[in-house]
Amino acid sequence: MKTYLILAWRNCWRNRRRTWITISAIAFAVVLSILMQSFNSGSHDLLIENMARFSTGYLQVRDVRYEKEPSPDNTFAYDRVLDQEIRSVHSGLQLTVPRLQAFMLAADEEGTKGALVLGVDPEREQKLNGLKEQLTSGRFFREGFAEVVVSEGFASRMGVAEGDTLALIGQGRYGMSASGLFAVTGLVKLPVVEMDRQTIYMSVAKAGELLSAEGYLSSLLLLPERKAQTDEIAALLREKFSGTELTVATWEELMPDLLEFIKFDMAGSYVLSVILYVVIGFGFFGTVLTLTLERRKEFGVLLSVGLKRRLLSWVIFLETLMVSVAGVAAGWGLSTLVLLYFIRNPIRLTGELAETIMDYGWEPIIPVSFSTKMFLSQGMIVFLLAMLISAYPVLKIFRLKIIEASRI
Repeated sequence: MKTYLILAWRNCWRNRRRTWITISAIAFAVVLSILMQSFNSGSHDLLIENMARFSTGYLQVRDVRYEKEPSPDNTFAYDRVLDQEIRSVHSGLQLTVPRLQAFMLAADEEGTKGALVLGVDPEREQKLNGLKEQLTSGRFFREGFAEVVVSEGFASRMGVAEGDTLALIGQGRYGMSASGLFAVTGLVKLPVVEMDRQTIYMSVAKAGELLSAEGYLSSLLLLPERKAQTDEIAALLREKFSGTELTVATWEELMPDLLEFIKFDMAGSYVLSVILYVVIGFGFFGTVLTLTLERRKEFGVLLSVGLKRRLLSWVIFLETLMVSVAGVAAGWGLSTLVLLYFIRNPIRLTGELAETIMDYGWEPIIPVSFSTKMFLSQGMIVFLLAMLISAYPVLKIFRLKIIEASRI
């Protein structure tokens, strides 16, 4: 075996230019495929993170009836004991974020608009999504005061600003009348457009008082230390809440439309990847074809002096294997350097596109994803493609006519 490895290694470097071209082609394929998937996955991860942190959370505890009828009637009792029980389920559960929400009418002197009223704990909300950092004017509301913070999109629709007063009118728990006057203390810019157009924030205690739901929540958002722990924590909580009126939903279950959009977007990326693999495959096959035709006489001579076809095929296969491994390894190394550079120095967008993205509340950059799974999958695809192409010279060796090849 050692002899064949040495022989294959020496054969690889008999024509250094051809070997370097082949390694470069494989490395280029790996780098391009990884970058394509990285930019795509980075955009999706950012979208999911914004939706999860500002809207649904990665995990959400709620009443089983709330999904079909999201009203204050279907809230659940919440206290420190329940919070500790939930946090003790898994060591990877980093944060619990209480929310009490209701759809109400917001009115001022000019008119009335429907609004999503969110009662939140400002400190926990800050840890979850940095809500206070999204403040564009004014200040955050104070606990115990009839104050609210309004999203910029909703403020624009209503024509209100800090210092104005909003009247909130709706229905509280079990048909109780819910109404009150609230001072607008500040405006926030939310990265989720749908929420930015309709959201009003107040303290969870004040929301409970408004909706006659003191000590109740519509949902308790859970933040795991790692997103990969979501399903594990959900399974443990479902087991814990079995037989009760509480249920647990993951972000995939809470955002099915977003998942469908991501799948559709990834399908386009996969099509481009297939086209890339086909182009690189034909380029690599052309190199292998040239190599095979150039060495037909060499193969014929080796077979004529007694070298078995099986052993000659094995040497050729080892040559292709070495070149493929070198190409994939080089591609991984270059991809790592490129991605690390883009992580530290992300591509910044300019012009109208940048302005549009900033209107959504996002930083105008193209994010990248750095995933071991992505490296392995793209590297293995290119490697298997190279191995498949290596079957061509092996087949030619087994079909080679020794006399004709030796006369070339």
